[in-house]
Amino acid sequence: MAASDRMVLGPLVGSIDQGTSSSRFLVFNAKTAELLSHHQVEIQQKFPKEGWVEQDPKEILNSVYECVERTCEKLQQLNIDISNIKAIGVSNQRETTVVWDKITGEPLYNAIVWLDLRTQSTVERLLKRIPGNNKSFFKFRTGLPLSTYFSAVKLRWLLDNVEKIRQAVHDGRAMFGTIDSWLIWCLTGGKNGGVHCTDVTNASRTMLFNIHSLDWDPELCQFFDIPMEILPKVRSSSEIYGLMKICPSLKSGALTGVPISGCLGDQSAALVGQMCFQDGQAKNTYGTGCFLLCNTGQKSVFSDHGLITTIAYKLGRDKPVCYALEGSVAIAGAVVRWLRDNLGIVKSSQEIEKLAAEVGTSYGCYFVPAFSGLYAPYWEPSARGIICGLTQFTNKNHIAFAALEAVCFQTREILDAMNKDCGIPLSQLQVDGGMTNNKVLMQLQSDILCIPVVKPSMPETTALGAAMAAGSAEGVGIWSLNSGDLTAVTWERFEPQINPEESEYRYARWKKAVMKSMDWETSEAPSDG
Repeated sequence: MAASDRMVLGPLVGSIDQGTSSSRFLVFNAKTAELLSHHQVEIQQKFPKEGWVEQDPKEILNSVYECVERTCEKLQQLNIDISNIKAIGVSNQRETTVVWDKITGEPLYNAIVWLDLRTQSTVERLLKRIPGNNKSFFKFRTGLPLSTYFSAVKLRWLLDNVEKIRQAVHDGRAMFGTIDSWLIWCLTGGKNGGVHCTDVTNASRTMLFNIHSLDWDPELCQFFDIPMEILPKVRSSSEIYGLMKICPSLKSGALTGVPISGCLGDQSAALVGQMCFQDGQAKNTYGTGCFLLCNTGQKSVFSDHGLITTIAYKLGRDKPVCYALEGSVAIAGAVVRWLRDNLGIVKSSQEIEKLAAEVGTSYGCYFVPAFSGLYAPYWEPSARGIICGLTQFTNKNHIAFAALEAVCFQTREILDAMNKDCGIPLSQLQVDGGMTNNKVLMQLQSDILCIPVVKPSMPETTALGAAMAAGSAEGVGIWSLNSGDLTAVTWERFEPQINPEESEYRYARWKKAVMKSMDWETSEAPSDG
């Protein structure tokens, strides 16, 4: 086909969306924000011991290459010229920790995933060194409580337990990064001059980063005993970090020389993709976990109700940093995957909606999926999952319904906390993420919150946010973030359909179940080696 026959759409932006359960590459029209094509590959999670969650960094990288290759093929089949892709953004699962060898380019251990609990004893040991065992001791510097969730304790565990990593640090060969750093380093050349960087949003999830000075904090690095020379350089969320290099995995040589110019942790990316640029605007993303973020503008707001303070975005080197309050729930979509892979109750994620719809009630059954302890607003690592209220009448449909209800109740808990901290209750909830395709879930969410739930017709807001950051970067300049230029979004609305009294009754029962899940696990339990 002659190049002249190709469809002319103007500039395009590619977006790598590397999540906990899958990798995707999506291509958007920079002028209209229309999604033109995408490809998705599921990622394997490894559970080598109870509470441990790992992924293979090479598998993650190869899945990204595969997604890029397949998406480019699909675009060519659609007659779209891939040379019009002028920038690439990266959005990623946050906190997940990788250490690799800069000489060989090989990972020195599997990536320790954000959900992983192996660091509980590391957290307890560190807590003993803090006055009053106060897990919020570093909150005003980092925005975060001391928890297994954040990267610093994962990195500490790796340094304590993996000889190969200790040796590489000693030899000056080790590099640390979250998934964004690993991908950008590999895509910009790897051991042949790859760029070792991260952005402020991802750095703010490590517990090593001062969210006010916007730099690695020497005192925090000293407390966790992390050598600062292994840390990536911190950049804004929207600037040219480096150019895509030729990669043997990309057979077509597609995208060689295209700038990588946007980088945001997935939840920040969704906030940008939902266009929550005003103080007080919020969104809730339903992915592996559930994450409610509210933009607090250029001031950092600290929660009295169990939320964390994080960096929302910094869309350019000379642009101001914006902050967000975040409610983080560990298990949302992961509960559906658990019902599919561990219990075999459903064969696909779509089937859970059908099962739940057939009964329309949990029949008094409550499911607290505290597989990784409880995150916001409790920060209770000793909690474990429970299903209670079972009778002889309970069947798999009721458990499926209770699992969906659990996602909604957990969102209600973090929304209640958000409303208390902000003082102005949200009048509706903007939502996105894979689970929002489940209409039963969305209706349930509206019923349990007693406010409307609104979903954009294009649910890929995380990828869109990274594309917007990449396309608007200085030196790229093909995507305008001026409010007048942002494309209007069409929404699907779900209105509450049950009375508030019933909603409150069910929520109170859920709270009772949460209390029963607490203080289950102790780290003194005998180990099996």
